[in-house]
Amino acid sequence: MLTDTSNIEKQWLQDIAAGDKSAFRKLFDAYRVQFFNFVFEFTHSAVDAEEIVQETFLKIWENRDALSQVELPRAFIYTILRNHTYNYLKKVARSKQLTNELWANMNQAVNDAEQLLLAKESQELIEAAVSGLSAKKQAVFRMSRVQHLKHEEIAAIMGLSQSTVKNILVETLRHIRQHLARHAPHLLLPFIIWQTCLLP
Repeated sequence: MLTDTSNIEKQWLQDIAAGDKSAFRKLFDAYRVQFFNFVFEFTHSAVDAEEIVQETFLKIWENRDALSQVELPRAFIYTILRNHTYNYLKKVARSKQLTNELWANMNQAVNDAEQLLLAKESQELIEAAVSGLSAKKQAVFRMSRVQHLKHEEIAAIMGLSQSTVKNILVETLRHIRQHLARHAPHLLLPFIIWQTCLLP
């Protein structure tokens, strides 16, 4: 059955490569709901999930000339979807609105320590520390704290191993601790308490 499905998908891609719009419609109908559900798990936004799905199919159509050479249709299509989702999350992680949400979400961690960490001083200091990291480390940190993604979800989006994701988070937290120790030692203890909520 799986082989039959794969053969059907291959035929669709070959037909699409030849410019067959009806085959493209069949592919869209077959995958749209699966794609939407996959992306929604990461975006938590129906509007954004729908936009990413549409961008994915647009990418498939725009690059249809290469489709006839695809041997694993499902893996090929999900790679495009994953890349679009990853790009979305990187863009979101850079937005000021979600930076503010990072601090708002912290109030579900440790209450007493949280009140101190939500102070303007701590927000600015931790944001300054995170902003000094590489784009990859920033993306992993914000996906963990802002998007509340699990390590395996972050790993899938970024094409990393789960151990690499965990190591990046450990390194990021160490960097923030060092930054606080230099600039605001009084915030170090509550941050250490809070960070226990970040790593399993």
